[in-house]
Amino acid sequence: MALAPLAVSIGEPAGIGPDLILQAYQERVARQLPVFCVFGDPAFLAARAKRLGYEFEIEATTPDEAIEVFERALPVFDLGHRIEDQPGVLSPLAANMVIDAIRDGVASIFAGQCRGLVTAPIHKANLYKEGFDFPGHTEYLAALCAKNGNPLTPIMMLAHGNHRAVPVTIHMALRQVFETLTPDLIMDTIRIVHRDLQNRFRIPTPQIGVTGLNPHAGEDGTMGSEEINIIAPALQQLQEDGIAAAGPLPADTAFAPHIWSNYDAMIAMYHDQALIPVKAIGFDDGVNITLGLPIVRTSPDHGTALSLAGTGTASPNSFLKALAIADEMTQKPLSLGE
Repeated sequence: MALAPLAVSIGEPAGIGPDLILQAYQERVARQLPVFCVFGDPAFLAARAKRLGYEFEIEATTPDEAIEVFERALPVFDLGHRIEDQPGVLSPLAANMVIDAIRDGVASIFAGQCRGLVTAPIHKANLYKEGFDFPGHTEYLAALCAKNGNPLTPIMMLAHGNHRAVPVTIHMALRQVFETLTPDLIMDTIRIVHRDLQNRFRIPTPQIGVTGLNPHAGEDGTMGSEEINIIAPALQQLQEDGIAAAGPLPADTAFAPHIWSNYDAMIAMYHDQALIPVKAIGFDDGVNITLGLPIVRTSPDHGTALSLAGTGTASPNSFLKALAIADEMTQKPLSLGE
């Protein structure tokens, strides 16, 4: 029995997301890519494909028919929004399509039509102008997946091969990190990572490293007390609960390959502390994975790159990796409550 397709949200149409989607379909046979269904505007994608010199067909269809369509044409679920192909030019008209693509992609998974979501990059500032009330993809996905008003705790994981990094705090100013970081937040984050490493990545006994917040992990309190008062107590409790969480480790050495490779994931205290190492070693093929949700969601780890849109010069590697990881993570179906 064939697996359901992956849902792909179109992302910002003025950016490189559509280019990468089209290139992925062009190379589907050579790359042995899984079947996917794009949520967006088929006429827009046809115009972008013509601009890039692709000659394959694009067909408006439903996720249920995507498997049959995929061999002869790129299957697109038509959201009903009409957008002009203007690479690099942001339009407020695109915002609703971008938001609806994410929403309907998630809905297709809960309906059993698709098995995972791969999101093309969005331009958040363009969405904010139209009333988008979430810091980013991650928080919006958590709201879409929440049931009965019960909030979820979405976790951002950046991965390059087996090197995985997770920030405890995500989209916030550095000054807010010191106000937000608590033992409970650290423990909640690591418990979710531990669970999903077991369930999604099939790692029976995950080994988790945890960085400090301050230089040299606080240098025994001489450079900050957060390691002593916040991080260490959280790790002690987790260890008592049977979770292998080691630290606090000095962040300037924790991501050295010979240390990082000892852990199935490295937990960092804030956004850049986690993302810089992954992007430094694999900017073109790192992948953003959202944990803590009842669905699988992956994304390339780069932005919209407006200046490259429509040129055919953007590297597809990160997007292709995102497709491959979503495919791998959903090969063995999990219940939506798992």
